[in-house]
Amino acid sequence: MKRTILMSAMLLAASASVVQAQTTVRVAWCAKTVSSAAAPYAIATKMGWFAKDGIKVELVPMPGSTDCVKAVATKDVSYGVPSIEPVAIIRQQGIKIKNYYTAYQANIYGIAVPDDSPIKTFADLKGKTIGVTSMASAGVIIARALAANHGFNPDKDVSIVVAGEAAQTAALLRNRQVDALSQFDTQYALTENAGAKLRMLDTSEIAKFPSNGFIALEDTLVNKRAEAVAVAKGYAMGTVFAIANPEAAIRILWEVFPQTKATGKDEATAMRDDVKTLLARAKSWRLESVGAKKWGENIVQNYDAYSDFLVKNGVLKAKVPGADLVDNSLIDDINKFDAGEVEKQAKGWKG
Repeated sequence: MKRTILMSAMLLAASASVVQAQTTVRVAWCAKTVSSAAAPYAIATKMGWFAKDGIKVELVPMPGSTDCVKAVATKDVSYGVPSIEPVAIIRQQGIKIKNYYTAYQANIYGIAVPDDSPIKTFADLKGKTIGVTSMASAGVIIARALAANHGFNPDKDVSIVVAGEAAQTAALLRNRQVDALSQFDTQYALTENAGAKLRMLDTSEIAKFPSNGFIALEDTLVNKRAEAVAVAKGYAMGTVFAIANPEAAIRILWEVFPQTKATGKDEATAMRDDVKTLLARAKSWRLESVGAKKWGENIVQNYDAYSDFLVKNGVLKAKVPGADLVDNSLIDDINKFDAGEVEKQAKGWKG
């Protein structure tokens, strides 16, 4: 009896030490609302992949990419997943932050209008109002750059205003308080789920530019390398799982982040809407969208080309070379997992 009690106590102590060994890692989520695009984090948490590497990830919602970058710069959070524009801007101010894992290989941004809008091309936006999720969103930078690229004066020829997210955005569109949106894939899906049917304008000039990725201070990538790898590796594995079984990904999302499950909808509708949002993001997760070979691979020439575009259109005062924006030194370690086995787990997942 004493032996059994002693063994139980030892097991409990061992379990406690495992829990204590988990470091809480704060990761900036660059939108006010956590959506189904957060499924990879939920999956890595549920499947124990983060815990196995000794971390617990806490998502910290923020108004937009600019705030995410500032939070990493001030060390309020260790990591963030913003778009690259504010990283390039702050680097010119001497802040050494790099993108070490490209999460969204293809560009998630673009200009949308109501499906019944008379606006057919970007040229029709002259004098119009464009809604963004917040003034800290990269949607502001994208709208201004596209305006300049089409010969507009971004300060005079378009008006950029805050339209919020999802239901608020849908209401402003219905009331004709905004003419167009400069937001991103999942926000467009959420806005359509809220009842506003959208149509995308042709912005093919930015389609292959990289979007968001995991960023950290250069010192962090050196001094906390294992932690940085663990965060991105768990995310990569969660991404593979979510692509292989979107419905399972949403069910896990609802369990880990219960606030993401919509209220006022029956479960079938909620599942349909959240799968739609996840699939909108999955397009840019896929490696084949830009010819990447490994999860998170930072394709330097794509960053170079985007930097040129941002300089040309007045977003950057001078070019920041792609090699100064990204760090590929962690990619091989991040990819040390069996993607086929993760897919198998996803397809066989029963909950």
